[in-house]
Amino acid sequence: MTELESAIKELIIEALELEDLAPDDIVTDAPLFGEGLGLDSIDALELGIALKKRFGLELRSDDPDLKQHFRSVESLARLIATRQPQGV
Repeated sequence: MTELESAIKELIIEALELEDLAPDDIVTDAPLFGEGLGLDSIDALELGIALKKRFGLELRSDDPDLKQHFRSVESLARLIATRQPQGV
């Protein structure tokens, strides 16, 4: 697990108040929504706000790839890395 992926997992736990989970409980390439981690649309909104605060990530609701970016921790890490090459 990369440092960025670990930071995203910790952010998910903190922002969504998932105290019963540890970063290692979140599978990096598993879906965040539905049968994966089980997040919903409200969680997506809260996570988007947390990503903006932590990484300065600007997300647009009309982005056709938005759903794919939020698919997993791995896809979020790719998005952040492409928008901020310096990393965490």
